[in-house]
Amino acid sequence: MNADPTPITTTDALSRFCESLAAVPYVTVDTEFMRETTYWPKVCLIQIAGPDEARVIDPLADGLSMEPLFTLLRNRSVLKVFHAARQDLEIFTKLMGEVPAPLFDTQVAAMVCGFGDQVSYEQLAAKLAGAQIDKSSRFTDWARRPLSEKQVTYALSDVTHLRKAYEKLAARLEKSGRAHWLDAEMAILADPATYELPPENAWKRLKPRTTKPEYLAVLQAAAAWREVEARNRDIPRQRIIRDETLMEIAAHPPKAAEDLERMRGLSKGFAEGKMGAGLLAAIAAKLAGPKDGWPVVEREPELPRGIGPLVELLKVLLKMKCDEHDVAQKLVASSADLDRIAADDKAEVPAMEGWRRELFGNDALRLKHGELALAANGSKIKLVELKA
Repeated sequence: MNADPTPITTTDALSRFCESLAAVPYVTVDTEFMRETTYWPKVCLIQIAGPDEARVIDPLADGLSMEPLFTLLRNRSVLKVFHAARQDLEIFTKLMGEVPAPLFDTQVAAMVCGFGDQVSYEQLAAKLAGAQIDKSSRFTDWARRPLSEKQVTYALSDVTHLRKAYEKLAARLEKSGRAHWLDAEMAILADPATYELPPENAWKRLKPRTTKPEYLAVLQAAAAWREVEARNRDIPRQRIIRDETLMEIAAHPPKAAEDLERMRGLSKGFAEGKMGAGLLAAIAAKLAGPKDGWPVVEREPELPRGIGPLVELLKVLLKMKCDEHDVAQKLVASSADLDRIAADDKAEVPAMEGWRRELFGNDALRLKHGELALAANGSKIKLVELKA
């Protein structure tokens, strides 16, 4: 398998490379990016490998058009393989205006194949490709040129070993008949809405101190204003206003520049300048607007008294089932899902649908209604059928 360490820096070279991959069954993809000083990730390197060749692409090269790569990523006859794909897909969605398709995420596949919750690429490469990844270049300055041989070698390893990992995971899924278990997760990754954050929803990234309507309304307005400013200036959110300061603003809504100036983390220049004026205007407009447009935090339904022991039994059943079927618990049900199942037979949670219901949900209901029991069998737990 050929891995050329020379970065691609011209459109002609990129076109030739991408054309050579247009008929392969899959490509593995990764990126190196930096966002310490920007709102949007700054893509510094893109790594692509087909079954027999691998290259790095230098998106910072003068005059390089990325269109040949985008054409490849849009080619629906070529599967795009990522590991922990979300950040990379966010980058490509921003660059291309659409999500690459079709997709395969080896981290999700590994959860289905018994490698535990959120297995790292290094762990997967070691277990499936017998490779040891040198992590020393992980936090390197990818924007600096020229790239060193060590940097390029590290970057290529993120896609070359991924080939073997993908092939082995795909074979396991085919043999076990579990390929469709990935469908829901891949659909989420393929949905452009996954990578969109409307400014009016930016407050949801925070942890509100209270659910009082006015607090949430001011928090929404301030967070939305910050989001727009950060995007327009292409600087990190925290460079505009820190999260804790947003919380303080929501708790004590400012009406004038003097109010802003008294808040920790805001300078006099900010308070008396255009940014302060913009923030005050956003808050004032929100509070003056209709209250039915204020955000609401839906409270979790109160669980019936005495339900705790049943939830603990469901946790044991979940662990037993996932160990038995060699699948990560996180992929089947969360603790909140178990609470809902314990409280409601018709709980609208993933564990009560499709393959998850077959694996766990049906027996969870039977355990809940006394049709099954859990019993110790030496060091193991077993299910016992109970007669009506």
